[in-house]
Amino acid sequence: MGELSCFFAQNAIKVENVKCIVSNRFVGADKKPVKWEIRGISSEEDEVLKKACTKRMPVQGKKGMFVPETDYSLYVGKLAAACTVYPDLNNKELQDSYHVMGSDTLLKKMLNPGEYNDYLAKVQEVNGFDIDMNDLAEEAKN
Repeated sequence: MGELSCFFAQNAIKVENVKCIVSNRFVGADKKPVKWEIRGISSEEDEVLKKACTKRMPVQGKKGMFVPETDYSLYVGKLAAACTVYPDLNNKELQDSYHVMGSDTLLKKMLNPGEYNDYLAKVQEVNGFDIDMNDLAEEAKN
C-alpha cells in the first residue's frame, strides 16, 4: 500500500488548461490562427450538465413507469461550451454577431461540422474521457 497523503487535494497534480487551434478561419492581426483555451471541469459540474440534458421518458406499455434518457448531443455541446475559456462564448457581442443566444448554440454556429466534431473530441480528451482504463492498468503494472 502507498501513502495516503498522495491522495490529498493539495498533492494532486492540477490539470492545466489546454490551448489549441480549433479552426484556421479565425485569425489574429498577424494572420495566424488564434488558439482557443479549454479547461477541464469537475465531476460535480459534469453531473449538473448531465442532469440538464436528461429527461424522464415513459416506458412503452408500462403505465406510470419512466426511465431517464440523456440527450448525448445536447450534453457534449453543453460540455464543450462549459469548458471553453477563450473565446468567451457568453460574450453578448460575439453571440449577437452570429445572431444566436447561448454559448452552446454559438459554438455550433461558429464552427463547421468537422471543426465542431474535432473540438468535441478535444474537450472530451481534456476532461479525461479518452483514457482507457485497460491502458492505465497496464501502465501501473510497468
